Amino acid sequence: MIDAARLAILTESAKYDVSCSSSGSSRANRKGGLGNASVGGICHSFTPDGRCISLLKILMSNDCLYDCEYCPNRVSADVKRATVTPDEVCELVINFYKRNYIEGLFLSSAVFDSPNRTMELLCETVIKLRKVYNFHGYIHLKGIPYADDVIIMRAAKFVDRMSFNVELPSEKSLRLLAPQKTKESLLNPMKKLRLAQICESENHVRKGRIIPAGQTTQMIIGASPESDGEILRLTEALYRKMGLKRVYYSSYIPVVKSARLPSCGAGLLREHRLYQADWLIRFYGFDVDEICGAGENLSPEYDPKCAWALKNMHLFPVEVNTAPLEMLLRVPGIGAKGAYRIMQARKFTALGFDNLAKMHIIIKRAKHFITCKGKFYGSESGQAVRAALAIDGRREIDEQLSMFSSSEVALSALTGEI
Repeated sequence: MIDAARLAILTESAKYDVSCSSSGSSRANRKGGLGNASVGGICHSFTPDGRCISLLKILMSNDCLYDCEYCPNRVSADVKRATVTPDEVCELVINFYKRNYIEGLFLSSAVFDSPNRTMELLCETVIKLRKVYNFHGYIHLKGIPYADDVIIMRAAKFVDRMSFNVELPSEKSLRLLAPQKTKESLLNPMKKLRLAQICESENHVRKGRIIPAGQTTQMIIGASPESDGEILRLTEALYRKMGLKRVYYSSYIPVVKSARLPSCGAGLLREHRLYQADWLIRFYGFDVDEICGAGENLSPEYDPKCAWALKNMHLFPVEVNTAPLEMLLRVPGIGAKGAYRIMQARKFTALGFDNLAKMHIIIKRAKHFITCKGKFYGSESGQAVRAALAIDGRREIDEQLSMFSSSEVALSALTGEI
């Protein structure tokens, strides 16, 4: 059994990895088993900044061979070390699950002994949970770079989601801050897992067996000099080529001292803007070039959709009752759900501003970019529109980056609608 001291060390060491959302799996329970990772089986809890805390998040070991400058567990760091066995992890998961503390597991590890040995122990842990302890709850496993493909593929058959963290947005930064890692060591396992998923789908052989909830990754923002435009181009490529479910952005926090690292953090606002831009790429049909230039950073004053709209005022206002879906999605204040509601409702009646309010469209933002039955209630002056959106944006930031003040604000943050 894991003692309290080791548990404290290994859970504390795991807190910097944010790529652990628990959704998208269809793994169901079996007779006599424990847990259920299907859509209704995961009970989400969230911290004020929107991160999921429904999983037991733990490292198998924080005794690392690598010396990544930004990592508090790097080999040269003077920290307490701890390691647990596969059976200790399994017993902890089962005991916590039976006490209703958790609904699943996020398991990672520092690289101890060797990449293959570390990955073998992680693989042994998830197989034991499934086969010996009969656990059918959600499991997210963080893969180990340089580990043998055979071990990685075997583990992928027993977990719901895997992640290989990109860590830094460019190979140049990896060489500087994490010299023992390479771009290939991080991307190649993603490619092979993606090919295995595609092969499984095309052949319809035991479909959904290999990581049914897909892959995620994480990037540290602000530890290296890449612009938001460069970060978002990498993000777009990962979604399109690797089929990732999510890219997570972790704002750099100076938890370790190094001459090669900034002395101050990147701030949560930059992280927040990247998540908003990420949402536009995934659900609103935006290309990165429309959102942010290659060497540019996102505006701190306006969210990315508002910033785009202000640059393209010649395209507005659009008539809500006739505009195509692609254009409605680009109107500030109309989220993805709202755009689809409008498309459905206008089949039966011409919509006015009162109808939009009932659909939870943010009228104070959208009114500058739309007409309803030919009526326009926004500001004619571009300068006035900029001022109104800047005030609204500052209010949103204040609420988003502090404790949620209302259920409406919390819902907006979690759904990403802008």
